[in-house]
Amino acid sequence: MTHTNIQLTSIISDDNKLTLALQNIEVPQPGADEVIIRIEAAPLNPSDLGVMFSAADMTTATQSGTDQSPVITADVPVQFMEGLKTRVGVVTPVGNEGAGTVIAAGSSSEAQTLIGKTVAVIGGGTYRQYLCANVQSCLPMKDGTTAKEAASSFVNPLTALAMVATMRAEGHKAIIHAAAASNLGQMLNRICIADGVDLINIVRKEEQETLLRDMGAKYVVNSSSNSFIDDLTAAIIETGATIAFDPIGGGELTSDILNCMEVAAARDMKEHSVYGSDTFKQVYIYGALNRGPITLNRNFGFAWAVTGFLLFNVLSKLGNETVVAMRKRVADEITTTFASNYTHEVSLTETLKLQSIAGYAKQATGEKYLITPQK
Repeated sequence: MTHTNIQLTSIISDDNKLTLALQNIEVPQPGADEVIIRIEAAPLNPSDLGVMFSAADMTTATQSGTDQSPVITADVPVQFMEGLKTRVGVVTPVGNEGAGTVIAAGSSSEAQTLIGKTVAVIGGGTYRQYLCANVQSCLPMKDGTTAKEAASSFVNPLTALAMVATMRAEGHKAIIHAAAASNLGQMLNRICIADGVDLINIVRKEEQETLLRDMGAKYVVNSSSNSFIDDLTAAIIETGATIAFDPIGGGELTSDILNCMEVAAARDMKEHSVYGSDTFKQVYIYGALNRGPITLNRNFGFAWAVTGFLLFNVLSKLGNETVVAMRKRVADEITTTFASNYTHEVSLTETLKLQSIAGYAKQATGEKYLITPQK
């Protein structure tokens, strides 16, 4: 391979500094079960920002280097350094997923059949021009699918499908989802409509309510409304929802959801109990849009749980057969059920400009960035 290859890296130094930079690397020769993918599109997901920024205070970020090879540095608060000691001095490639064209392959038949095809890929380091990946990490797309359409084939689609699968596996009958106007939220809404699952969508703005209702959502409640608690409780009573997925994390939303679930469950109690209802209530937190403390106002009895929801851990519990079926559905429906909308496209160089960082670091609902490494 004679192509030049550039990747975006993150490193934390022992003087409490984060450095983001572009690095020139070689394109390796593929092993027997590997392929070389020309990465043409890769999304900026919140999980990517966790690797990219780590615990750095990005309000301290400064830009140096050149226009073609910018370098970003930012301070890491000293209280976080102990938890980051395994990252100190380690050059970490960024990017969980992406898509592009297979331009070379190893000797195995599985690898050879992918030459010339558009594939999505998962596994890390996708913010680069050329990636060497095992065929098991690749998801071949149907003919005519573009790399941009395929770029977000893993993190959001599989998370949304895993939420529905978890609901079923744990015996719940309906789902509550916060920050529901996001790309992932819109996918989950389409899945639930297609699969006949009741979904309560929590949003923050009127335009987000309109967006989801226009997509066919039946239950949409606005957390900024004065009637939010009453509206959420009414939707829970109607649907029987006892499981929720929250990408926000900090604040009181998890507590509000649990309390509303308890009010709905208590309606069926025949007599009072100081321990609350025996209806089990589960909230999974799968993001950290709010990095503050999770506040629980304990008015929801004792039959409840709040825990993290990490995609790869969940997929391992669901089993290989379920995951294979999920991946097939994603490939078949990548331009419909699992379609992603991007509001900004940036090159690798533009990704490391302060103006771009100020945009995608907000993680604003309805604003999603796509990196185009070949630009």
